[in-house]
Amino acid sequence: MTADPSATGPAASAIARPQVVVVDTNVWLDLHYFVDRDCQSLAAALASKGWVAARCEQTDAELATVLRRPRFSPGPAERSRLHACLRQWQAGARLFALSVPAPCRCRDPEDQKFLDLAWSAQAAVLLTKDRALLALARQARRSGLAILTPREFASRFDQLR
Repeated sequence: MTADPSATGPAASAIARPQVVVVDTNVWLDLHYFVDRDCQSLAAALASKGWVAARCEQTDAELATVLRRPRFSPGPAERSRLHACLRQWQAGARLFALSVPAPCRCRDPEDQKFLDLAWSAQAAVLLTKDRALLALARQARRSGLAILTPREFASRFDQLR
């Protein structure tokens, strides 16, 4: 996303404002632990000034719980790397309170926090591979939220660059 130098007033500030993206736990793991190729466009977007990630206490708690699983801490070096990724994530992502419930309900109550975060943060995109969240994509789109897989995001993001 680039600002239009000819825009002025409220339009200029709207253009320059970064887009907010909510990243679910599995996509976070793909981005930082598995270094999945489909997430490289997300990494580039978050490194730019055009995008910012949203997080909340509830999503942080889920991520911390998952990272404590034996699978994600096979040794001190890997555990240290993941903790560094987590600290970097928390420093770079904006912390929001879940202040606005999403108008759509996820059939998996454990995933509702990502929808509520998207509405509370006024996010443009929720990135997930979770079927229960993806099933709400059409309904969420009517309210201005794109629920996408990392691959779909990559396709759209790469077209904008």
